Amino acid sequence: MKSKSLISGFALAIAAAVCSGSSAPAAKSADKAASKVVGDYVEVRTASVFAGACHYNGELVTVGHEAIAAWNFTSGAWHGVDLTGVRAMAAVSSDANLGLEQAARKTELVVDSAATAEQAAAVASLLKQKCGAQLGTIVSTRRAPVSFRQNGGQYLVKSDGYGSMSVKAMPDAGCCKQPNLVWYSPLCPVTGRKVGFTQSAGYTAGTLADPWQREGDNSAFYGSITF
Repeated sequence: MKSKSLISGFALAIAAAVCSGSSAPAAKSADKAASKVVGDYVEVRTASVFAGACHYNGELVTVGHEAIAAWNFTSGAWHGVDLTGVRAMAAVSSDANLGLEQAARKTELVVDSAATAEQAAAVASLLKQKCGAQLGTIVSTRRAPVSFRQNGGQYLVKSDGYGSMSVKAMPDAGCCKQPNLVWYSPLCPVTGRKVGFTQSAGYTAGTLADPWQREGDNSAFYGSITF
């Protein structure tokens, strides 16, 4: 009886070890798939996002149909695909001001050519799920070099032949002192949202909509992302 008990106990120990060993890779994979995606974000609209009420009302029905946005993913994975170091830009165009919920939107996405095809697909999937309502239909995804530099409150983003942004922080933090004059929300969920001053920005590709330029006004948002 004692011998049988020892054998039985030994068998159970082996079974437990096998089960434990087989579940470890699955748990590791699940952790990787669930890894938070974090990074930097900046966007520029073709309308002032921080302005007086009269200025806002005047632009609401005439401009603000376009925007350009950029992401710099610093860490994290989406559906098991590591996005660390991946950069992307999006041009958004609509039939109405992007502040209106009923505005029909379409987006052209460009992912840095240094990213893999798998990473580019993961970025498109991530943005569709997290920012889909604001970006609308992603009609195309192209590959091209994308540079994203962020130093304090200065953002410099560029993709030759597609678009660019030069945005800096408002020196007096006016958007924080007068939050009632901030009329829109970013196209993507942002932590620590701030209004930025657009030194220059534009969409130059002309494949999604007509090219446009914007400069010298408070038409930008920036902050951090955590998905």
